[in-house]
Amino acid sequence: MVPHFHFHVRALVLDNLRSIHRYTGRHLTSNLDQSTFFYLNHPIRFVSLVGIIVARSEYPTLTILTVDDSSGATIDVIVLKAPITDDNGDQPVRSGRGGDLQSAYATKHVAATNKTTVDTNPLVPGVVVQVKGTLSVFRGTMQVQLERVSVVQDTNAEMRFLDQRSRYLVEVLSVPWSLTEEEVERLRYEADDEEERLEEERERIKRRQRRRIEREEKDQRRIQKLWEREERLRAKEALYSRDAGAKFMRDFEERKV
Repeated sequence: MVPHFHFHVRALVLDNLRSIHRYTGRHLTSNLDQSTFFYLNHPIRFVSLVGIIVARSEYPTLTILTVDDSSGATIDVIVLKAPITDDNGDQPVRSGRGGDLQSAYATKHVAATNKTTVDTNPLVPGVVVQVKGTLSVFRGTMQVQLERVSVVQDTNAEMRFLDQRSRYLVEVLSVPWSLTEEEVERLRYEADDEEERLEEERERIKRRQRRRIEREEKDQRRIQKLWEREERLRAKEALYSRDAGAKFMRDFEERKV
């Protein structure tokens, strides 16, 4: 197994559906909460494939494109829908009286990672497309989270992709991935440095939280003291008013006599 801190030097692309379904049963979750799959000992994070859309299914939060690349397998490509937001652009809108958030989605589609707009109007059954995305597993089935998509205009473009795929399989994926001792040592140092930076960032966050709590406690004590002082002042004024009222009534009674 390749050490996990090596993965970022090799973000490979797998481009055959049968290979995707066959070789990606084992995966690890990285520090970035991203699944990493394996083809032999090659870590795979992206897939690129060309195939024909054989089905399109619409759901409240996403669209599913079923793609067949003629390799004997199909795969579902997940295209996320952008949630509808209010005028401030930061709060989801509830649809209808008592509606829930899940149904408040527009027809605009976005990429899985950077949330850029994806035009899905041409993506209908019968269209040949080139898809690039990241892998995920849903209920034991591999899926592709769409990042980019383009319509393949002609057979020549499709054949160029197939030629690139064959070369990539022979020249890259079929060759075991290995690193020199110098590269391993360099990556280890980089991983240690990254861990130190993360630890420093966590400490900074803790310090900021402590300072915020201290400020809140200080403000609370100040407000409490101000309230107590105002309460003493109100009690003093109430006592003065009561004495003044009693004196006035005594004077009034004396004048009546």
